[in-house]
Amino acid sequence: MTTVYGIKNCDSVKKAQQYLTQRDQAFTFHDFRTDGLDETLVRCFLDQLGLDKVINKRSTTWKQLDEHSKTHLNQDSAIALCLEHPTLIKRPVLEHNGQYFIGFKADDYAAIFAHAL
Repeated sequence: MTTVYGIKNCDSVKKAQQYLTQRDQAFTFHDFRTDGLDETLVRCFLDQLGLDKVINKRSTTWKQLDEHSKTHLNQDSAIALCLEHPTLIKRPVLEHNGQYFIGFKADDYAAIFAHAL
């Protein structure tokens, strides 16, 4: 099973979906805004990918956070922040065969799906 997590108007998410569709790779799309997030899912992202990969420190949302939140960021505070501000999560997050990957690069996706093509 393959799931693409993100928000529908994100260009990187659109590119990932287009890549998968063009290669007849079945997937479901989970929109952080409409389908929501829960602590278990965010914890999975953080556990497998790490705090530095999951949190988008170049995002407008990150820049708007107070200094205390930025300075004292840890796994627990990151979970709370992501639940409150889903756009802090780098996109897309791809779940494939129980593993998580973040971002979209065609070469990376080719390697991930090499067995399926």
